[in-house]
Amino acid sequence: MSPAKKKPAALGDVLAGVLQKAGIAARVEQAGIIPEWAALVGEQIARVTEPQSIAADGTLFVHVTTNAWMMELSLMEPELLRALNAKPGRIAVKKIRWLIRRG
Repeated sequence: MSPAKKKPAALGDVLAGVLQKAGIAARVEQAGIIPEWAALVGEQIARVTEPQSIAADGTLFVHVTTNAWMMELSLMEPELLRALNAKPGRIAVKKIRWLIRRG
């Protein structure tokens, strides 16, 4: 087959290749925790939290509605980290930084 008749590549495959070449594919996969947050931590915790970002060192920044919830979630952190890190091949979240939501 000549190059002009080459079958088009799927957009997802092209994007995955670009991310891989740029060296950020693993970080993009790691950031997938943010949209998956509610499924990973459960509805009750999701209602009082909002993940903001994840740093390259594996620190996940999460806004919490109250100090009481921040204390409770701090105690649950080892359990939450296990849930967040259950997906094989994803760069691990090493710690969670709980921040009070302002405003």
